[in-house]
Amino acid sequence: VQLQASGGGLVQAGGSLRLSCAASRSTFSINDMGWYRQAPGKQRELVARIVTGGSTWYADSVKGRFTISRADAKNTVYLQMNSLKPEDTAVYYCNIPFTRNSWGQGTLVTVSS
Repeated sequence: VQLQASGGGLVQAGGSLRLSCAASRSTFSINDMGWYRQAPGKQRELVARIVTGGSTWYADSVKGRFTISRADAKNTVYLQMNSLKPEDTAVYYCNIPFTRNSWGQGTLVTVSS
């Protein structure tokens, strides 16, 4: 399944952004969806996951600030990011965790101090 992230941009520290991830087919059958990010010079990391039924997981670095949600009727997964910090600057991607599904282009989030 192809996944396209969007919604990134430039925001000041303390601000908010909502990212969207559109899937090329129905997400009803995709149990586990995740948001990843890759900062300059660093490895890609998983920051949030959501499974069918609504259970979620967050990396400690974003817990309490980011919220992942899914709208299977729209084949879309969201990442609401609040209280953004400069260290959240990265390219954000969505994908199916722990699979070999191909990576989309991602969306750049830049947080200025």
